[in-house]
Amino acid sequence: MEHVMSYTLGQVSHRQPEAAAQRWLAVLKTWHERQAQRHALRQLDEHLLADIGLTGAEAEAEARKPFWVA
Repeated sequence: MEHVMSYTLGQVSHRQPEAAAQRWLAVLKTWHERQAQRHALRQLDEHLLADIGLTGAEAEAEARKPFWVA
């Protein structure tokens, strides 16, 4: 039984760095997407902003946020 537990725990600890890397990549992807969306928001004119229910000031406030802030 001890051999089975150590083998199982060894597999779990071996996978943790991979899971951490996947989580980090997901964070980076989220940040990149957020930056791209905010850049695109800045490109919209008043008519298009009105279509999505935002004023120019609201869009600018959102676009000015740092990429790491949701």
